[in-house]
Amino acid sequence: MNPEQIKALLEAGIDGAEARVQGDGGKFDLLVIAPAFEGLSPVKKQQLVYGCINAQIADGSIHAVNIQALTPAEWEQAQRRGLM
Repeated sequence: MNPEQIKALLEAGIDGAEARVQGDGGKFDLLVIAPAFEGLSPVKKQQLVYGCINAQIADGSIHAVNIQALTPAEWEQAQRRGLM
């Protein structure tokens, strides 16, 4: 899997999502920004993301992920504070 393929899976699987994916060798950093995360706990947000890539984890094409799942408001706040 390459970052563009994972980005496509995430954006197709989560309504209104914008995904940024970096990495290779089966290890990827995922930043997913989506209104669909509104009101969800961090665990529920991650579960939505994992739901999009479970088949690739199961077949071994993805070995490890670092997930940041944010609402658009959380993303805006993080950018203002210089965290992203």
